[in-house]
Amino acid sequence: MMRNRVVKPGSSSSAATQEKRTGKVQRKQAAPPRSWLKRGFLACFVIFLLVPFLLRELPELIQHFVYTYRLSVPFFVDLSRPADFSLNHTINMYLTSEEGISLGVWHTVPDSRGMEAQGKDLAWYQKSLSDGSPVFIYFHGNTGTRAAPHRVGVAKVLSALGYHVLVPDYRGFGDSTGEPTEAGLTTDATYLYNWVKARSGKSLVVIWGHSLGTGVSTNTAVKLIEQGVVFDGVILEGAFNTARQKIPGNPFSWYYWKIPGYGYFFREPWADNKIVFPTEENLKKMKSPILFLHSEDDHLVPIEIAQQMHEIAASAQNAERVQLVSFDGSLGYLHNGLYRDAHLPDIIKTWVQSL
Repeated sequence: MMRNRVVKPGSSSSAATQEKRTGKVQRKQAAPPRSWLKRGFLACFVIFLLVPFLLRELPELIQHFVYTYRLSVPFFVDLSRPADFSLNHTINMYLTSEEGISLGVWHTVPDSRGMEAQGKDLAWYQKSLSDGSPVFIYFHGNTGTRAAPHRVGVAKVLSALGYHVLVPDYRGFGDSTGEPTEAGLTTDATYLYNWVKARSGKSLVVIWGHSLGTGVSTNTAVKLIEQGVVFDGVILEGAFNTARQKIPGNPFSWYYWKIPGYGYFFREPWADNKIVFPTEENLKKMKSPILFLHSEDDHLVPIEIAQQMHEIAASAQNAERVQLVSFDGSLGYLHNGLYRDAHLPDIIKTWVQSL
């Protein structure tokens, strides 16, 4: 006689039957492929609507997460202590070029006043600007700070000649606050020049621009000419010319840390701040005596660029007011090393005496 058997879910004798049932249940739980396609299309639709909204309404927030990690170089350097860079009669100060912008500036007095300067405060340094000695404002090149060796070298050369030297870091450079833009750098330079003129009495105030600083210098010169102000003299070292030489990328891109690949999706912070620095056009408007300094082996700006700009500036003024001094390529000065030349002090001194 056969007995009725109760098959329990866990019994071994029901394994095959249970496997079939389980298989059926699993197949019922699996979503058909079309459902995933629908979800994918829905996600794309949401992104399509959301991204334009974010780009329009929250660009600053996006850029904050993508770009605003600032590169702080050089590391472990205290720019408030110029003596650490062997500038022993130099004071550090901070000037406000406009609201929210603080500029770090070094003021080095002539070597002849070096001993007298020891222990003096900012008020003494400011008053010293009116002692009759020529005053140089040095606008440096791109990247780095006023502590770069070749910039310190220029300050020492000028101080040894008996000149005051002011070396600022533009906004965004060194310990200066703000974001670097062409208009911002021109504003900083204009402010510093006016600040010096207000304290230097009848002393000559000469501008020395190097590399990027040549663009800043000529921009500032033209801006001040529009206000009826003419620089006493301008030195352009390693001058570039955007009209004849393509400058790759943006000279301030070093300021930002960028997540690789994000440039394909989001606009860079400098997209609306195109870099122009129209040095060639500026030279046609300038009225100051100009001295071009250029090394024949400059690896960043070919000597031909300096020669072309010299011709343009000389045509706008005359050959006596515009000079070009080139340095033999065998000396190995490249773009930053002219300060090492033994003849440079005499070249500068002779030119200043002619102003």
